[in-house]
Amino acid sequence: MKKISIAIDGPASSGKSTVAKILAKDYGYIYIDTGSMYRALTYMALKEKIDVNNEEDLDDLLKRISIALKQGKSGQQIFVDKKEVTEEIRIPDVTNNVSNVSAHKKVRTTMVKLQKNYGKHGGVVMDGRDIGTVVLPNAQVKIFLVASVFERAQRRFKENQMKGILTDFNTLKDEIQRRDFLDSTRKISPLVQAEDAILLDTTGLNIAEVVDEIKKLVSEKSKIS
Repeated sequence: MKKISIAIDGPASSGKSTVAKILAKDYGYIYIDTGSMYRALTYMALKEKIDVNNEEDLDDLLKRISIALKQGKSGQQIFVDKKEVTEEIRIPDVTNNVSNVSAHKKVRTTMVKLQKNYGKHGGVVMDGRDIGTVVLPNAQVKIFLVASVFERAQRRFKENQMKGILTDFNTLKDEIQRRDFLDSTRKISPLVQAEDAILLDTTGLNIAEVVDEIKKLVSEKSKIS
């Protein structure tokens, strides 16, 4: 059976990563969380006290560190220079600065090269904000997930609670709105729905329902079932 590429884009907490992981597991594909790659760079920049607005220093940092994605028993693991940082890259400081880091042209150019290399042979599910438009423009299936800000804030709030991260709900909602604005208005590879992507509103849908909807689209593109 032909292995295809599946691109899933959308704003923060729209369900991209959760859905992509399930699809990858069900199809035996490789899951690539591009957002975690930007988070890993942001984490290292904060750790090394590099200004998140300094494009040159950030790109230099990206070129001298190694970012690796590996599939572990509990899900995808993120490594920087062979050290696991899966949990560290989800702290609020990283979340609040990753949009600034990912907005730089040089950073995105370097990062996209790495991401394209992961997806060049197909058999991947990749999620992010510019997958269908920039990273995998020829992906056979492109999905653009959206959900209300309130529901996305609820999802992030519950997720943080499960991880023991204490955050105020209204603060989370404000942060998501701010990130939506930054991601959709940046000059380089903004968050935008690809012309050939299918819009799927996940508000009020559970994960299984979203996965089923995407699988219907995948079935139209390949023999996978």
